[in-house]
Amino acid sequence: MSQIGHTATSLDRGDDDPFRQIGIFARALADGGLEDVCIAPGARSTPLTVAFARANGIRCWSHIDERSASFFALGIAKRKRMATAIVCTSGTAAANFYPAVIEAAHARVPLVVLTADRPAELRDRDAGQAIDQIKLYGDYPLWFAEVGGAGCGDSYFADLARRALQTAQTAPRGVVHLNFPLREPLLPAPPRSPADERQPNNGTIAGTIATTAKNAKIATSRGQMRVVVGHAAAPAQRQAERLANSLRRHPRGLILCGPSDHPAAAQDAIAALAHTLGFPVLADPTSQMRGTSHDAVMVDTYEAILANQSFATDNTPDVVLRFGSMPLSKPLRLWLECSAVPHIVVEPRGLWNDPSRTAREIWHTDVELTCEALLRSLSDSAADSAADSAWGETWRTANRRARRAIENSLASDRRLSGAGVVHRLYSALPVNTILYIGNSLPIRQLEIAWPDGDTDVRVLCNRGANGIDGVVSSILGAAADNPQPVVGVLGDLSFYHDMNGLMAARRHPIDATIVVLNNDGGGIFSMLPQAELGEVFDEYFTTPHGLDFGHAAALYGCAFTRTDSWSGFATAIARSLGRPGLDVIEVAIDRNADIAVMRDLVARGAAAVSG
Repeated sequence: MSQIGHTATSLDRGDDDPFRQIGIFARALADGGLEDVCIAPGARSTPLTVAFARANGIRCWSHIDERSASFFALGIAKRKRMATAIVCTSGTAAANFYPAVIEAAHARVPLVVLTADRPAELRDRDAGQAIDQIKLYGDYPLWFAEVGGAGCGDSYFADLARRALQTAQTAPRGVVHLNFPLREPLLPAPPRSPADERQPNNGTIAGTIATTAKNAKIATSRGQMRVVVGHAAAPAQRQAERLANSLRRHPRGLILCGPSDHPAAAQDAIAALAHTLGFPVLADPTSQMRGTSHDAVMVDTYEAILANQSFATDNTPDVVLRFGSMPLSKPLRLWLECSAVPHIVVEPRGLWNDPSRTAREIWHTDVELTCEALLRSLSDSAADSAADSAWGETWRTANRRARRAIENSLASDRRLSGAGVVHRLYSALPVNTILYIGNSLPIRQLEIAWPDGDTDVRVLCNRGANGIDGVVSSILGAAADNPQPVVGVLGDLSFYHDMNGLMAARRHPIDATIVVLNNDGGGIFSMLPQAELGEVFDEYFTTPHGLDFGHAAALYGCAFTRTDSWSGFATAIARSLGRPGLDVIEVAIDRNADIAVMRDLVARGAAAVSG
């Protein structure tokens, strides 16, 4: 087992252009005799996908899921007795290659595995889709290399390709794994005209990201001191007093609650702290903080609020107190990064949870006990450092206006959309329901369209590594031997990835409802810059499939309903919740309309903030 001798760094935009260099890598593979590459969709792997799609002499095979892609490549390599390459994005996508890697290693089949990865600064700090991919496949590959970036030169990438191909195809033959750390932006930036620079943010999610990212600064240059409060159930009182005094001196603060399964006592403690400080609570839909009785401090439309550039500029906080992971929202994260706002993070799991590198302190302490310690200290604070009630009211007023506009838009919009589905589920689900939401587009639709209110619905999501694989099985697992109603909402590609998971409902008595939002492909990519890739986009990113999921439901004995109307959806949900067994409800959604609804909701909410 060997590795490249130099210390590799993440591919970045220095003097060397990573898009051109990865193109050199792909062409060198073609020149060396590589004929086939199997590509699974993903944003982080865009430079690899584009390079192969545009390389002469290589046949690209588009696949929807990584496990199928890897075994398909294995079959090509066995038949041709020559190496085949496979490409995937970061996270569990790479892990889904593992069974084929093992098979190829044991059968001595030449396979070149190319995994995209998060760059070094996003690793081991709870960033999305960032797992440990260094030697992910253990000793099965003949050779593993972490691919270098700026400063390596063009010849490095050509030599890397030659060595990978020769190693895979030379006795004893087998697997080569190259891991490509890639930073955003993941597409070459098009030239901008002066007129483009003058264009205001249009209030869409994409517009928010683009406008905010343009001014974003890398937090590593801020020189902030990070203090980790050691593992303990509760912080020492002197530490709590120090932090309480600091929070009182900065009355323009925010509380963030990311994905978590906070019990009711912790939810109440966070809300009580927010009341005392006068800090609005910006809560991720999977934080369990929404849909509770704490709406007096809750702000749930922050994506729309922050799309209002005037509000975002005038209401930058002085400090952020964050409980657990960062919320899902990319506009929120970029806004805080751009503003260089220091974070105090309470992380009871003992993780170094700082993907944006904005944490000044990380407390590895219990959420409820930490809030109680802070409340005790705040009760003794001087009267002249009272909470800024105007600050909190500004956010709550903006939230009420944005929420009203979003609600009115959803109520009047007759287009079938994922946002409309989750909004209608809000009033259709019984109390004490578990809502299991899929990653990618469904969780983002829940973010904007799930109202705040006392619904007593517990929202679960596989947000550890943010993968779309295995969601069907997770939904059925949550429903197993569970008297609570369980409703899962996921995209068509997530459903496709784990259709075999339906076997559990055939073998065991499971009551659940699975709603499949079928927009015939990866709709999330239509919200990203990759949508500008033309013919490459549909083939390798959205990957339309045209599948009839009714056949899968019939194969496993599940009840199945396909609907293309809101009345049909309401009838199907009511019928499913009223009978035992597994129901699969497929909602046929136009992909373009689905994205348009999302953008309209953000734009209308943003416009309403100004009154």
